[in-house]
Amino acid sequence: MTAIEVPEVDYTEYSNRQLVLVPLAVLALAVLVIGGWYAVTGAPATLGLEFTGGVELRVADDAGGDVEERIETAFDREPDSIRSIPADDVYVVTFRAAADDPEGLASDLESQADAAGLSVEAIDQVSPSFASDTARTTIFGLALAFLGMSVLVFALFRTFVPSIAVVASAFSDLVIPVAAMNLLGIEMTLGIVAALLMIIGYSVDSDILLNNSVLRRTGEFYESVSRAMRTGVTMTVTSIAAMLVMAIVATVFGVGLLRDIGIILAIGLCADLMNTYLLNVALLRWYKFEGVKR
Repeated sequence: MTAIEVPEVDYTEYSNRQLVLVPLAVLALAVLVIGGWYAVTGAPATLGLEFTGGVELRVADDAGGDVEERIETAFDREPDSIRSIPADDVYVVTFRAAADDPEGLASDLESQADAAGLSVEAIDQVSPSFASDTARTTIFGLALAFLGMSVLVFALFRTFVPSIAVVASAFSDLVIPVAAMNLLGIEMTLGIVAALLMIIGYSVDSDILLNNSVLRRTGEFYESVSRAMRTGVTMTVTSIAAMLVMAIVATVFGVGLLRDIGIILAIGLCADLMNTYLLNVALLRWYKFEGVKR
């Protein structure tokens, strides 16, 4: 098995301002993308059916021909999305909830699909009220997870600068993938929320590894950073490779959710590498050499 060689970085060649410039610029761009998305759509990301309500049909072709074209013309309303699943030879057709939707919308859509020669293999409907409750619960869960992580970090280090470095890195690791979702057209679903929670865990793990090496182990500052990088970079790069492989395999087999989770985790882990070994290192170096009164 080939070992991952982690190159030595000479941090003395760069000032703290130079180190934080790239991660802060990327974070600012991500916040700008999310803010613009919110101004246009009313949400920080494109919400999936779980958070908007609506109907999702899984249809198969019974008549042959251009299936997507027939799907687009089969219904009396335009589908919000049509996604192919080659492995199952079916299409997932999504209709988001609207204010004027009739109570029997799912049955009406099923009848229209049958009339167009499309076989409905499964149908799911989510009411707008249930979707709204799900969205509120999800936001609360994410906020609680981030708050709990922050409290734990501050309790662990009991010092402001090292603790805020971990929290700031985790925040950036969350914001950057959400902005990337908007640019890549990935919807916010419960599966993606689970991926974002995983990113919080990955982020805290790598940052605590770095902070512990610098603050609680013997050795000179740059030696401690290098020691943490050998373990942390190897661990993160391996995870990125695994997520990319999962995304590629899921794309081949048409499993959209796993593909999206793999992409988001890979982006979040790349952001974590940047934030941990640029932003966090800069804050720790300032704390060690300038912020601590001796």
